[in-house]
Amino acid sequence: MDIFDKCKTDGGYFGMMRARNDFFFTRPILDPLPGREMTYQGKKVVQWSINNYLGLAENEELKAIAVEAAKKYGSGAPMGARMMTGNTEKHLALEAKFAKFMGKEDAILFNYGYLGVLGTIQSLCEKNDTILIDKLAHASMIDAMFMSQAQFRVWKHSDLDNLELHLKRVNRDRKGGVLVVTEGVFGMTGDLAPLSDICYLKDKYDARLFVDDAHGFGVMGPGGRGTAALQNCLDKIDINLGTFAKAFAAIGGVAGSSREVCEWVRFNARTQVFAKSLPMIYVEVLSRTLDLVEAGEDRRTRMWEVNAKLKTGLRELGYTVDDVASPVTPVLVPFTELDLAMTILKKMREEGIFLTAVVYPVVPRGIVLFRMIPTASHTDEDVDRTLAAYKKVRDDLHLDLNAVHDALKRHEAEKKAENKDDDGKPSI
Repeated sequence: MDIFDKCKTDGGYFGMMRARNDFFFTRPILDPLPGREMTYQGKKVVQWSINNYLGLAENEELKAIAVEAAKKYGSGAPMGARMMTGNTEKHLALEAKFAKFMGKEDAILFNYGYLGVLGTIQSLCEKNDTILIDKLAHASMIDAMFMSQAQFRVWKHSDLDNLELHLKRVNRDRKGGVLVVTEGVFGMTGDLAPLSDICYLKDKYDARLFVDDAHGFGVMGPGGRGTAALQNCLDKIDINLGTFAKAFAAIGGVAGSSREVCEWVRFNARTQVFAKSLPMIYVEVLSRTLDLVEAGEDRRTRMWEVNAKLKTGLRELGYTVDDVASPVTPVLVPFTELDLAMTILKKMREEGIFLTAVVYPVVPRGIVLFRMIPTASHTDEDVDRTLAAYKKVRDDLHLDLNAVHDALKRHEAEKKAENKDDDGKPSI
């Protein structure tokens, strides 16, 4: 068999869409300028699918700083990895600034949040160690787990009893360290990890905790310091990782921990040692962005106002919206076949509302999830227009919104029938 033979099939991730050469359900083409409105197929649409929580993607001051940095440094500076020729005083200063923001002794910059997760976990975990990973953890944590070659166990999503069961089992014949891995805000469903309780368990069983707080960083808690700050356990988080791709409207990521842990990661994370340094454009912009995030209570207040208006309106229309403590708005809509799910999406976009959709296996069969991200930039008019579109689609397609509850009940019954611990593979 030729290794390329699979490329001619409809296998792999989103294989059916790839075989269709799809640019609608996957890979939709939009203009690159982010904001509450974007251009799609030649017309303006209200955008609910980008993680621009605080509306900083449109901030003119940050754009001006980026322009000046590009004039001064070009697009490639500094040239080289941090270990060789890519380290600067400004990188060190930004790390110190983020360490203070995160309530940690030290912090490490990465080119992408994904690389931060990979590098941090890979550098700390070895084959005799064990990683306990939440069932719904992001793909970056799953990849990091396999990259580390550590043993692993999968615990049921945010299930503290199941986590404790795994911690007990690991400690029966323990040869190495234990790292508990979870998200702070789960980006697809919007629910929060019970971090305070997880901290209690990891201390009880002599484990460490890694939190990827990509969707909480800059958004949740006082000063936007994240989900752990919201739950008053920031000092208990052993390694806290934030990304700049969401609330900070940039690229990159940062991991905060003790000084000795950060130094170890600096010298042993393959995604740090062998990767080019974060470009100066982002270093310059992010320093000011952090100031705006810290002082961004007005932006966060507005984001929560939009969030409340949107969720309340959708529920009044009969839609099922998961009750979560983050601004992520997961709207569950029933469908009988994939073509109907695509029709719902198409009609919403025709009404000028841009959504993206998620189907099984991320959500139960028979349900399509429209994950919406309310931001500080959205207006009340945007919300009203969106609710009107949802109402029109509901009525035009005669959607039986009660079918969502039936699908969820079937899904829960299937899970109970299985009655198994999640010792197998993670979701992705």
